[in-house]
Amino acid sequence: MRIAYQYRLKLTKEQRAKIDHWLSMLCSQYNYLLADRFNWYENNRCPVNACPLVCHLPQLRNNPDYYSQKKTLPNLKKTHPWYKDIHSQVLQDVVKRVKLAFDRFIKGDSNGKRSGKPRLKKQHRYRTFTYPQMKEWCLEGNVINLPKIGKVKVVLHRPIPDGFKIKTASVTKKCDGYYLIFSLEDKTIPEIKPDINPDLIVGIDVGLKEFLTTSDGESVEIPQYYRKAQKRLRVIQKRVSRRKKGGSNRLKAIKQLGLQHKKVADKRKDFHFKTANYLLSKYDVVAHEKLNVKGLSRSRLAKSVLDAGWSSFLTILTSKAENAGLLAVPVSPKNTSQNCSNCGKKVPKKLHVRWHDCPHCGCSLVRVAWPTANRDHNAAINIKNRAAGQSVLKAQRLLRDARIGACCLH
Repeated sequence: MRIAYQYRLKLTKEQRAKIDHWLSMLCSQYNYLLADRFNWYENNRCPVNACPLVCHLPQLRNNPDYYSQKKTLPNLKKTHPWYKDIHSQVLQDVVKRVKLAFDRFIKGDSNGKRSGKPRLKKQHRYRTFTYPQMKEWCLEGNVINLPKIGKVKVVLHRPIPDGFKIKTASVTKKCDGYYLIFSLEDKTIPEIKPDINPDLIVGIDVGLKEFLTTSDGESVEIPQYYRKAQKRLRVIQKRVSRRKKGGSNRLKAIKQLGLQHKKVADKRKDFHFKTANYLLSKYDVVAHEKLNVKGLSRSRLAKSVLDAGWSSFLTILTSKAENAGLLAVPVSPKNTSQNCSNCGKKVPKKLHVRWHDCPHCGCSLVRVAWPTANRDHNAAINIKNRAAGQSVLKAQRLLRDARIGACCLH
C-alpha cells in the first residue's frame, strides 16, 4: 500500500535560491527532451492515404525512447557543466516524466484512454522535482538530508506511521512556500473487516442542492467555497489584469491570487476528509454512484460540479475505506433518480422536480422543508439497494484481489 504525507519545509535563503535554480534548469531539460520526441514523431509519421509522391525525406534516426534519452545525461553535464549541481537521480526522473507524458499521448493509459498532446512547460508551471530513492535514515527528527541541497528543517505536524518505508521524496513549490511530499510504502495488505454488518450499508447520492443525501434521510449541506470566494477573487483578478506584464507589482498580485485559490482548495479538501470520516465511522459499507465527473464538468453545471469536488471526495472516501478495512462500493447511476425505491417502477421526472411521488405504489418522499432534495433521498435508497443486491463477500474478494495486484505492481 502506498500513501503520501506532505510537510512544510523551512528553507534558508540560499536553499530557496538553489531549489528555484534547479527547477529552472529541470524545466529547460524537460522541454528539450519533449521537443526531441516530437521532432522524431513529426518526421517519421506518414499516413498511407496522405503521403505525397514527391516529398522531403528526413534523415532517419532511432526513436528517442527512455533509455536513449537517459544515456544523453552524462554528455549533458560535459556540454553544460552547471547541470552537475543537480543530483543525478533527479535528472533521470525528468526523463521518466517525459516518457509518461508522451506515452499517454501516443498509447494511452492502462485503460486505453489517451490524453492530449503534452505542452512545453513555462518556468512557473514546473514546480516539482523528485528523488526516486531515499535512504531510511534521511529523516532525523525534524531535519531531512536532501542530496546536494543539504539539511533542511521540516515541520512534522504528524509522525510517519510505524512499519512504513520512505520510497520517494518530492520537493514542490506552491504559492505559500515549499513542501516535502513523502511516498510511503507498507507491504502488508490491509485486511477487510471480517465482521461487516449487512445492516450497516448506506447509499449516498451527491448533488448540487445538498452535497450528499444518505439512504437514512440525512443530508450534508454543500459549502460552495468557490462561490463564496468569488467576490474576493474577482477583485484580485482585476488587480492582476491592470498591472503591467513583467512588472514586480503584477507578480505580487499573482501571488495574492494564488493564495486565495489555495485557501479555497484547502477548505474544500478539509470538508471532504471530515465528511468521509463521518460516513466511515458510522457505516461499514458506503455505496455511491459511478459518476462521469469529467463529462459533467463540460456541461452548463460545470462551475457548481467542480466547486463541489465530487471526484476528489469519492477518491478520498475510497482510499480511507481501504485503509480502515471497510468498503466503498460504486454502482451504476442509471435511473437511480427515476426509479421508485419502493416498487422499482420508473417514474420520469425532470431535474427541477425535487420530490418523488410514485403513482404506482403511492410511495411519496415529499417533505415540508423546501428545498430539501427528496428525489435525492429516493436515489440514495436505490443506490443502497443496488449495493445490497451485490454479494458483500464478492465485493470483499474483488477488492482484496485488486489490492494484491496493486501491491505486486509496486
